[in-house]
Amino acid sequence: MLEERILVSGCEGEENGFDTQLLYFTCSSLSNDDQRLYVISNRDGHPNVYVRDLNTGAETRLTDNRHGTLKSYVYFDGQPGRGLGKASVCLDSARDVIYYIQDDQICKVGLDAKPVVLNHVPDVRTTAFTHVSSDGMRLCVPMTDARALDYDPETEGYGLDRRPVYDIDGRVQQERLSSYLCVYDTLTGALLYEKEVPLCWITHVQFNPANPDVIMFNHEWPCADCGIRRIWLYDHRSDSVRRVRSEGADTLGDTAGHVRSAADWICHEMWSADGSTIIYHGGYANGPALVGKYELLSGRYWEIALPDDYNAYGHFTIDRQQNLCCDGYFKFPGDIKAVRENSTDNGPDPHRKDGEYISRVVPHWEEGRLEWIPLCKHRSDWLGQDAHPHPIYSHDGNAIYFNSRSGRYVKVYKTLTNATV
Repeated sequence: MLEERILVSGCEGEENGFDTQLLYFTCSSLSNDDQRLYVISNRDGHPNVYVRDLNTGAETRLTDNRHGTLKSYVYFDGQPGRGLGKASVCLDSARDVIYYIQDDQICKVGLDAKPVVLNHVPDVRTTAFTHVSSDGMRLCVPMTDARALDYDPETEGYGLDRRPVYDIDGRVQQERLSSYLCVYDTLTGALLYEKEVPLCWITHVQFNPANPDVIMFNHEWPCADCGIRRIWLYDHRSDSVRRVRSEGADTLGDTAGHVRSAADWICHEMWSADGSTIIYHGGYANGPALVGKYELLSGRYWEIALPDDYNAYGHFTIDRQQNLCCDGYFKFPGDIKAVRENSTDNGPDPHRKDGEYISRVVPHWEEGRLEWIPLCKHRSDWLGQDAHPHPIYSHDGNAIYFNSRSGRYVKVYKTLTNATV
């Protein structure tokens, strides 16, 4: 029997409400001891970062933003150079330090400290999702030439997020724009280095948990060859860049003879906790959805094709025991899905955003199968980035936290996994 979702943070009712959401899933939203939850909420009229004590329920505001949302990747209708970068907020969960961009300032704030300005974002660039290294010493801020998002969202945008009508990656290629991996010292704020990546729109960056000299980054919404252009690695020591997923038929665990192709759709890469592997998901060209794993040391790939009727878009994230969780794809036989408006936030992925379940997923990579354990219905409408459930495990693996909007407002919920760790 499915469990009920448990409200963790957000308005109880729908009157005089507000939106509350987790930080982006490339970092945790929980302190290492699972006692504090970090969220973004507009309860005071502007997005700010709050921390919730999960024992007492007390919530404290950590940032002081009074100017709305900063324009950045996925928040296309934000204000240029003004407001909180909702995509920029990341947590050093071992030290309870939040990093974020406000206006043009790169900042940090701890539980018992005032915000500190580390550095500034040049006005000729736009930013996206940031990441802090596991040792807490480095912060990576991905930046792209601002021309990539140079448009008026009101007249040249569409959908709820007012994304541009033009192909962003196409503009990057045609106008020869660049992205930059900007790495800062978290103590002094000094720019340690800046790696230019030409002809690239970077929106996701993640330090390898075991080696902060290695950064995984992406090419967002590739206008061509998404199957091999999405995931990349930068090694600062050797100053080298290499792609992660290549074309080929040497895929372990694949039971249907699929061939990795440039025409595939690949997305949402994430490190395993020990930094030895990368997981990702997507879909084969004109074929089923897939979840994959790449091993750095051996260079081997494992990919598991999902059943044909598992065609509801979702995200896969991973816990410390190598279990996955997912907010889409799964369905019971005979399920009749709710009819939802999908007119916005439809990127290049081939799947509809009408997934309904939060599932614990145990991968059996060598056997090419997934063990799906549906835990609850998340009931989110998926409309816009903030309503994506983006589930994450607690550090102990006993709960999964996720976003949902099933009424007027986004709220944060959890469900228990009954995991044995």
